[in-house]
Amino acid sequence: MIDFRQFLSRGDGVWWGQAAAEPRPLVDALILQSARIGPIRTFTGLSWNDQLDITMPGRMSMVSYGGLGELRELSKSGRLDVVPCHYSALPRMFAERRLPCDVGLVQVSPPDAEGMCSLGVGVDYVADAIPHTPTLIAEINAQMPVTLGTKPISVDRFAATISTDRPLPEDTLRAPGEADRVIAAQIAQLIDDGDTVQLGVGSLGAAVLGALACHQDLGIHTGMITDGLLRLVDEGVVTGKHKEIDTGLVVVGTALGSAELYKRAGDLPVRFLPTSYTHAPQVLSQLRSLVSVNFAVEVDLTGQVGAEVSRGVYIGAVGGQVDFARAAALTGKRSIFALRATSHAASTIKPALEGGVVTTTRSDVDTVVTEYGVANLRGCSLGERARRLCAIAAPEFRDQLDRERSRL
Repeated sequence: MIDFRQFLSRGDGVWWGQAAAEPRPLVDALILQSARIGPIRTFTGLSWNDQLDITMPGRMSMVSYGGLGELRELSKSGRLDVVPCHYSALPRMFAERRLPCDVGLVQVSPPDAEGMCSLGVGVDYVADAIPHTPTLIAEINAQMPVTLGTKPISVDRFAATISTDRPLPEDTLRAPGEADRVIAAQIAQLIDDGDTVQLGVGSLGAAVLGALACHQDLGIHTGMITDGLLRLVDEGVVTGKHKEIDTGLVVVGTALGSAELYKRAGDLPVRFLPTSYTHAPQVLSQLRSLVSVNFAVEVDLTGQVGAEVSRGVYIGAVGGQVDFARAAALTGKRSIFALRATSHAASTIKPALEGGVVTTTRSDVDTVVTEYGVANLRGCSLGERARRLCAIAAPEFRDQLDRERSRL
């Protein structure tokens, strides 16, 4: 294994790729060697590494854009520093060295005949961080697919490499429940044939993709491709025929799904592009048919969305929802937020956000959907917004919310 003392000194910063592209063997080795290096600062996004909370020593501090995956366990123990930022801001933060970037750990495909490696299914912020990171260390995984869209990296760019042949981790997604399917069916009615869709992930996202099976010629421009999207491509639902830019192509930053999805990623009409493209305002503003579909933890009676904190713990992130919601609301077609009407026996439609964090402002929210209906908020006064949101709350909480509404 690589001796990280050759590349890291006390006080340095390290970032690594996320989700299926997380270079787990390198990260685990870094944790084991940290005692010999001294305090370092680290950054990643969505992590499935269950050892981070168990074995990561106090001398390693973790900063991220949210509490996704196993990082929420670090949040519970008070060991996660969250940088509240739009996903579109990450490229600039790396360029200005506001995020750890002395060393970058990446997972790539084996080099081709010209010695070039693909970032595979994990392009997103990694491609934007690389130009500002002097030292790169790579896990060259024989099972990382070659994908199109982003310039490959010469194997000579890496200061050190390890070779592996391991399956990419698969997403263990909870199957959508009945409430998810009802919400998804209502969202599908708000999306027209030919629209370009951005969609959040999770069980509710999977339900929405399933509900779109009867649509035609949809376009996709989003952060992640999932198995549900793979099925829509296979069935001819997603063609990108009417996209104003990247016509005929699915544009994403990363993939999150099954072994089949990873295996086929390089053969699909998908372009894996960096965050500086997928989330850029100047790009999104060209998608006049953009419908953004994002998910919330809670929504207050004015339409403000909380999507980061639940019961004092970071479980989400600002991520790309504001980037896409604002573009959809201002220059696109519609900004939709969805959530189940209850969580832990409490209403998720609330007089005020209990998490204390506004992720998306009310001015960027056109529509809110629960299993009890659709609240169209565009152009509505605060009083009318509150009335419409009360109407889609769980029935057992409506009287209480109506009383609170009268005080607004």
